[in-house]
Amino acid sequence: MVDELELLKRDWQKKEATLPKLSYDQIYKMIWKKSSSIVKWIFYISIIEFIFWAGLNIIFSDAESMQELKAMHIYWVIMVLNFINYGIILYFIYKFYINYRKISFTDSSKKLMGTILSVKRTVTQYVWFNLSIFTISMLISIYGAFVYGPEGEKLMEAASQDGNTTMFWVILIVVSMVFIAVLLVLIWLFYKLLYGILLKRLRENYKELKKLEV
Repeated sequence: MVDELELLKRDWQKKEATLPKLSYDQIYKMIWKKSSSIVKWIFYISIIEFIFWAGLNIIFSDAESMQELKAMHIYWVIMVLNFINYGIILYFIYKFYINYRKISFTDSSKKLMGTILSVKRTVTQYVWFNLSIFTISMLISIYGAFVYGPEGEKLMEAASQDGNTTMFWVILIVVSMVFIAVLLVLIWLFYKLLYGILLKRLRENYKELKKLEV
């Protein structure tokens, strides 16, 4: 008796013979087109994100908020940090644009694979930079609020009178670390959702290109 699996294989081979076969160039063009579209969206999303955060910053940068930052002695630190932040983000947006231009004019699978790896690396660096700058900003703000802010000074005075200054700082540091950690996880999940899907598709395209090169 002929094995049932063997019969299925023969049947599939007959059907496969009638299916249209795609050439190397056709497959490459399909992958290139999908990859180019993904990188273009990464570039667009980074611009939208920049405009969104810059808009929020402008909205909340009223005279009262600036006065509070000055009272906490962190005004100039925050201003310098914002300047560095926006400068580096604009640099990343430029990098995304350059990667998009590269991928748009790529004419070989090896170059395309190299550009895909470059895009993934740039996005990873961009996310880690944003998480780092957020952490630094939060630490400075918490320090200013508790050392120079009116509510912070009251808490410190109460802790000093009770002789619990050391415990106060320990609790403050632990609570601050937990608070920042929770916010970092939420921001990381946001970026995971925002860029993760696009990077996953790029990884799939990269794997397909590797198969073509074998």
